[in-house]
Amino acid sequence: MSEIKTYTFDEISQHNTVDDLWVVYDGKVYDVTSYVDEHPGGEEVVVDCAGQDATEAFDDIGHSDDAKEILEGLLIGTLEGAVPRKVETSTASSSDSGLPVPLIAAVVLGAAVGAYFYLN
Repeated sequence: MSEIKTYTFDEISQHNTVDDLWVVYDGKVYDVTSYVDEHPGGEEVVVDCAGQDATEAFDDIGHSDDAKEILEGLLIGTLEGAVPRKVETSTASSSDSGLPVPLIAAVVLGAAVGAYFYLN
């Protein structure tokens, strides 16, 4: 695709049938009409999101990387005014020690018990 078009939500909502089906995922617009029959979960689950933002529904299912690649092949544009989500990274910030609170509590409790028995 040479140029990505920007669509309004009103334009997208008009494509809401099994024969003309667009969805929004993470601020991008996809024409999934050609894929509806091939969808492993059945066409009904896709049609339920027709002409709408399907981001939450798509993420709730936990789609594979293959599914996301298929979706990218169906990209036709972006949603006007959409701000794509930031991808979460696994790097810890300076205020995040990376240690879970229960682990810290267990270590402190263990040290207190050890000190009690050592001193008595």
